Amino acid sequence: MLTSDMYNPSEEHLMVREMVRDFVQEHVEPQALEHDRMEKFNLDMFKQLGELGLLGLTAPEEFGGAGMDATAAVIVHEELSASDPGFALAYLAHSMLFVNNLAVNGSDEQKARFLPGVCSGLAIGCMAMSEPDVGTDVLGLSSTAVQNEEGDWVLNGRKMWITNGCIDDEGTPADIVWVYAKTGVDDNGRNSLSTFLVEKGTPGYSVGQKIMDKTGMRASNTAELLFDDCVVPAANMVGKKGSALIHMMRNLEIERLTLAAMAVGISRRSLQAMNRYADERQAFGKAIRDFGQIQRHIGESWAEFRAMRAYIYDTARKMSLGVGGHRLDSDGIKLFATTAAKNIADRAIQVMGGYGYVGEYVVERLWRDAKLLEIGGGTLESHQKNITKDLSKDPDAILR
Repeated sequence: MLTSDMYNPSEEHLMVREMVRDFVQEHVEPQALEHDRMEKFNLDMFKQLGELGLLGLTAPEEFGGAGMDATAAVIVHEELSASDPGFALAYLAHSMLFVNNLAVNGSDEQKARFLPGVCSGLAIGCMAMSEPDVGTDVLGLSSTAVQNEEGDWVLNGRKMWITNGCIDDEGTPADIVWVYAKTGVDDNGRNSLSTFLVEKGTPGYSVGQKIMDKTGMRASNTAELLFDDCVVPAANMVGKKGSALIHMMRNLEIERLTLAAMAVGISRRSLQAMNRYADERQAFGKAIRDFGQIQRHIGESWAEFRAMRAYIYDTARKMSLGVGGHRLDSDGIKLFATTAAKNIADRAIQVMGGYGYVGEYVVERLWRDAKLLEIGGGTLESHQKNITKDLSKDPDAILR
């Protein structure tokens, strides 16, 4: 039954929010500080998300998923990130970058083979695009895949900054990786990119290193992946040769939307922390809430939080998974929300003073975690470029 609540537009959405919020309170929050300090991914807790039906949130029910929409994805990422953005990033890499990608772009045979495992948590997935010298410029990828006489593909290259690339401190690789590689050039002389599913245990697929000492998102594992004459069966190519850009575009909007949802969760928790502290802290005989400087921090944070939350749920409401056409707003909300989240966390630290600067009080961790959102899944500069380009093509969007 529909309601007028844009943040929980149906009873099912509200149930998902309440379920995740309860899970966060009972399981996620108690371990968040420790796993950040240890730079450790909580694999056991992650698998519990599979038991709740969240790892395949947007995948079809026939393959073990929950069959839910973009709004549900935003809800889950907001709730997880209000406690542990690093853990939420690992969830995003699995559920959006791999599971949703496969659900949208894979063949029925590939879905039947891989989705049940990743939806249940028996297998952990990730997506490998970035390389040591390539990020936003995807056509500049140097990883290659060459077809051999048997019709299989021999993959060579290095992938960098891969969330969930390894799942533990021993360097155990992800169970299944969605890999983009160059398979030639197109008719215009540009690199032609294709998509491959690489399974753990495939000779030539390994973890180069677990990347340590990150500024934030330390509760998720980031790794370098190596592909050295890695033979990928022909059946593990997704779609046709040269179709990777289509796959990227189909999945990019939900990726950016859920990264922005993480910013909403970070902002909400930061605002809660500074608002509570403004009552508790006394200075010169009165609560610091009574001082204009503190009022500015809280007031601006409230306005930005409400603006980003309305924008993201409005964008999610209009988005159909696997169907493009929402780049203007998926880029727009990520551009606005990620920087706003960092600024709100920064204000929370300022309001809380010395207490805000230490890990026990959460907001310094949120501030560190927020910075990645301005880089990962598309830099701020790429969003600015895309928005300007799209408005040039469709100036009437400003009036709609």
